[in-house]
Amino acid sequence: MPAGLILAIDQGTTNTKALLVDRSGKPLFRASSPVALIYPRRGFVEQSPQLVWESVLKVMSECKNHADQAGAMIEGIAISNQRESAVAWHAATGEPLANVISWQCGRSAGICTRLSPHAPSIRRKTGLPLAPLITAGKWTWLLENNPEVRALAEKSKLCLGTVDSWIVYQLTRGATHATDLSNASRTGLLNLDSLSWDGELLTTFGIPPNALPELRSSSGAFGACAAVPELAGVPVLAVIGDSHAAMFGHGHYSAGTVKATYGTGSSLMALTASLALETSALARTIAWTIGGKTQFALEGNIAMTGSAVEWVGQFLRLAEPAPDAAALAATVPDADGVCFVPAMVGLGAPYWDSDARGTITGLGRSHTSAHLARAAVDAIAYQVADVFFAIEQAAGVRIRELHADGGATRNAALMQFQADILERPVLRSSNEELSALGAAWLAGLALGWWSCLADLEALPHNADTFAPMLEHTQRDRLYRGWEQAVRRARLTPEPKP
Repeated sequence: MPAGLILAIDQGTTNTKALLVDRSGKPLFRASSPVALIYPRRGFVEQSPQLVWESVLKVMSECKNHADQAGAMIEGIAISNQRESAVAWHAATGEPLANVISWQCGRSAGICTRLSPHAPSIRRKTGLPLAPLITAGKWTWLLENNPEVRALAEKSKLCLGTVDSWIVYQLTRGATHATDLSNASRTGLLNLDSLSWDGELLTTFGIPPNALPELRSSSGAFGACAAVPELAGVPVLAVIGDSHAAMFGHGHYSAGTVKATYGTGSSLMALTASLALETSALARTIAWTIGGKTQFALEGNIAMTGSAVEWVGQFLRLAEPAPDAAALAATVPDADGVCFVPAMVGLGAPYWDSDARGTITGLGRSHTSAHLARAAVDAIAYQVADVFFAIEQAAGVRIRELHADGGATRNAALMQFQADILERPVLRSSNEELSALGAAWLAGLALGWWSCLADLEALPHNADTFAPMLEHTQRDRLYRGWEQAVRRARLTPEPKP
């Protein structure tokens, strides 16, 4: 009998990736396809839903070809995805009605301002602040600004979803309109106590309940593939948000475990023994749901980390903005007092300040473009540290270490600086595609490849350890400089007369 494999899709902000994972839990093959971002006007960030779907088909095809050449059978499909991004499509035809509104998009800021009296209720029920990040405001924007979306809603022919539910709908040719609880917990509409869509909040945002996806566990049945003939009938067995999937892929499931995913933006997540008490600095969320058991977590989201380095590269007109800026940063030992706060779309956790704006401070005559690039790399570590310390404060415990994953972790200087600023070890996962791997493991649980989390914890988890090396006084001086720069970025300009 052919060896069994799981095809795990990770649909991210700038790339769609895929892994083939075998019964030992190891990735055997990788595929990747870029997905462009669209900036139609200031503060707006979009993607083509059709191009997102085509990128999914491309990586699936590459994985299927590799499996065929290896004489292996794909037994299940898993999906991890960029979160909070909003999609709307025709329920009968599956045709998209507008571009995907990216999680980075700030167009719903006005809606958030209008609904600000409901902010305490939204936070209490969903664990999330009322901010442009949440999906609910983006769906509201579509309903209020797109006549076709509004008309189909009135006819009960509208589907609203996040990227995962869009992919599942396309894969199953409309047979399944569903999402998992991890993705639902990022919309601003899921009641964390009842684990259901909250009727009052649906009314508040003007969202028709029949347009929303069905809620399901992260590991379980999401229908069967019908859109790819070569994979017809293969079950979709896992759906989970990318940050949650990365948390799962680290293979540590005890309360108090903290990880940071370094990507276009960054997310820190800490597992909690139960649903945590309210905290203004962090989001309360669902890490995953397996077999009816829900794992809760605390989370802090940062809008611009890797994208801040890319922005500097673009600003400096470098040929390959992100990698060239990172290489330029490596040519100097430090930022020499320059601080870059990448608040171009406001600040997320722990500040939740949508009025903050990007600043560069500490510039002197001797500074060069390399110092600015280094300040952008350092800003990643500073922002992660801000959220890390907020998690510690909310949990009331000293966290021993930070688990790290994501593309930017390949930058060893960043990882070392992260350990220095935290004054804790940073454990960098050796697997660069941890979100896809975590989703694959969830599908493996559904297939019975592994019977429980203990089986997954027993798998090899290779990581590189970065121990703090900076003197405490020097570390404090640097971090105080960062805190001062953040205060300057949060100064709201006086209104013009």
